[in-house]
Amino acid sequence: MKRKIMVGVAFLLVLALLAWAFMPRPAEVEIASVTQGRFERTVQEDGKTRLRDRYVVSTPLMGRVARIDLKQGDSVEMDAAVATLWPVSPSLLDERSRAEQVARTGAMQASVAKTQANMERVKAALDQASTELKRSETLATQGFVSPNQNETGRLNVRLREKELESARHEVAAARYELEQSRIALRQFSQSTPSTQETQKRAFMIKSPVSGKVLKVVTQSEGIVMAGTPLLELGDPTQLEAMVDILTEDAAQIKPGSVVQLSNWGGPDVLLGQVRLIEPAAFTKVSALGVEEQRVNTIIDITSAPEKWRTLGDGFKVDVRVLVQVVENAVKVPVSALFPVGARSALFVLDKGRARLKEIEVAARNGVEAWVKSGLTPGTQVIVYPDTKLRNGDRVKAR
Repeated sequence: MKRKIMVGVAFLLVLALLAWAFMPRPAEVEIASVTQGRFERTVQEDGKTRLRDRYVVSTPLMGRVARIDLKQGDSVEMDAAVATLWPVSPSLLDERSRAEQVARTGAMQASVAKTQANMERVKAALDQASTELKRSETLATQGFVSPNQNETGRLNVRLREKELESARHEVAAARYELEQSRIALRQFSQSTPSTQETQKRAFMIKSPVSGKVLKVVTQSEGIVMAGTPLLELGDPTQLEAMVDILTEDAAQIKPGSVVQLSNWGGPDVLLGQVRLIEPAAFTKVSALGVEEQRVNTIIDITSAPEKWRTLGDGFKVDVRVLVQVVENAVKVPVSALFPVGARSALFVLDKGRARLKEIEVAARNGVEAWVKSGLTPGTQVIVYPDTKLRNGDRVKAR
């Protein structure tokens, strides 16, 4: 009898062991807790800094610019001379042109002599006409000459006076042409002008603002055309950030939105504010070759200047624009959510079993989701649930 009891007990133990061996084991899952606090939905993009105002100093006239001694980073004051412009010297004459110019100068000298001789001839004719008029007027008073003859004499004098005036203008014109010819020859043989003469003819280009030199475009001395850029100036303390954002994200951003700037090289996260969203978008091809419509957004840096003193023009920054902020929001990790039809759902840990629960999600960011209803803070949920997990399955925390 005793043996039968022992055999029965052993048989029951074997059955229990077999049942335990073939019983489904609880699935290992990762869990997280539902929290309550500040929910932020942001738009994140890579941006860069730029000067709010950039000034390009260019040459107002064609000339020869002196070598610019300013370097990048040098400070300049308003109305300070930043470059010197000299008049361009005329081109030198070759031997053939010089010989032609010498001959032309000789011709001009002969022309001057000719016009002077013509002026002397006209002057003599005027003196003769004046003398004849005086003689005629004397005879007219004695009754030997008619008044009409005196009138003819006066007209003759006036004509000779005009001829003399014209001859004098011809002499002046011939002398000017001779001087032009001599200047060309003088430029060919003249030595380099003195420093004092050069300084008198120099034109000083002045800075329009007080700031620092950002870039020296033309540093060496040379001939430049009107409008040639020489320097770029600006004030490094007047910085702003620019970021291109997808148009669907930009439609949710308003001027005045709070911005966080990070990963710029400093230890602090800088604060900013959206000043402007440009009205026109543009097409940009992403790294994956997808065409995207983007729009530039301009951001003012509102943090104290002492915190971003080392930030410069064209620096890379990570931009986070706060689109939505909710205080005391019930939050759950987005890794716990999965779609069920048109709604969202998750698994809640309930006494060692996974319970499927549908919830209403109001908004989400890359990490958390704001749940309007269906969950209470402190509830444990399963994150990264397995696709094989079903409602009511036994689970245990990993």
